[in-house]
Amino acid sequence: MEAGDGKEETPLSLALSRFQLSEDYGFLLPNPLTELPAPYGPWMEIARELPQLIASHRLRSRVHQMPQLSTRHLRGREELYLAHLVLSFITMGYLWQEGEEGTVKVLPRHLAVPFWEVSQALGLPPILSHADFVLANWRRKDPSGPLEIENLDTIISLPGGESLRGFILVTFLVEKAAVPGIKAIPQAIRAIRQLDEETLHQALQGLATAIGAMGKALQRMHDYVDPAVFYAVIRIFLSGWKDNPAMPDGLVYEGVSEEPMAFSGGSAAQSTILHAFDELLGIRHSQESTAFLHRMRDYMPPPHRAFIEEIGRAPSLKQHVLCSGDARLRAAFNHCVTALADFRSCHIAIVTKYIAVAKAKAGRAAVGGWAGRPPAALEAKGTGGSHIFSFLKSVRDTTRDGLISA
Repeated sequence: MEAGDGKEETPLSLALSRFQLSEDYGFLLPNPLTELPAPYGPWMEIARELPQLIASHRLRSRVHQMPQLSTRHLRGREELYLAHLVLSFITMGYLWQEGEEGTVKVLPRHLAVPFWEVSQALGLPPILSHADFVLANWRRKDPSGPLEIENLDTIISLPGGESLRGFILVTFLVEKAAVPGIKAIPQAIRAIRQLDEETLHQALQGLATAIGAMGKALQRMHDYVDPAVFYAVIRIFLSGWKDNPAMPDGLVYEGVSEEPMAFSGGSAAQSTILHAFDELLGIRHSQESTAFLHRMRDYMPPPHRAFIEEIGRAPSLKQHVLCSGDARLRAAFNHCVTALADFRSCHIAIVTKYIAVAKAKAGRAAVGGWAGRPPAALEAKGTGGSHIFSFLKSVRDTTRDGLISA
């Protein structure tokens, strides 16, 4: 599935369709399926009831009664993505149903084997990732209606009620807002190769505008997500079993491997957007931050990862702007870098409210019968395993360092 073969680049080498990118939806899966074929009814039945099954402590027993289903009836990318979404949500519910204190060491065979097979087919890890949680987990309520939050819903859910729905759909809106910026990337690279400064200037303006729109979309988190619910209920279900004291040995996927495996939880760093923008703008982060970001690329669909790598092989935008001596280009470039740093500052403010402030007020939060206790293992870390505040501030500051001085 990997795109990008390292051959001599042509102006068409960044055609979005080569990387399973959409002109209308960017990295989002266009119009995801909401139903699997009939043989997979047992998976869908459990997935539809996840919040209630977890709240009533019945999910594990339902999983133990699940039939062993073959994945051979799954056809095409859309069915595989929905299967991965369903199995990843069931897995997270199964693991964290009893909170940190009640984790398990083994994922049962009839869940682990198909999850592993679907993951292998997609090139994704067998854990809930951003690709499941957001990119493939949306639908329109009215199929002919607009892509606005009032007309959107998730396909599969977990405990967290309206706050979980808001968290997923606001993140969806950030991905959607990025689309003009994603389309500006091949436009900019073609313009550099063709020495077309006017088109390059337009592409940079489009990129800066898109990053600004992403920031406005992110601010809507305040309207749709309760910090107490996010902190005490939602976060644990995004947690992985790598560098997590609650699951120090990782997880055995029964029927796949006798040795436990460790995977990071869901993280905004698994979104391809900022990786692609950093690559285009030549932003260089600290060694520690770069190592974490590169590890998060393993949780992206392989074609999206290949898109970042292809940008990295293109001529340097920053070098081109520096060598051009064009003050207008330099200002447009710096506008993009500033917009990106501002977006990261906005993200820090959101995380501060939803983690640090929520932690200070922490108690239990009950949603739909599931009484959450803030996970101790995540007190200083993000769900992806990073030391969240030092990481976010570091990448924001190194973004600012990417400005071209006059």
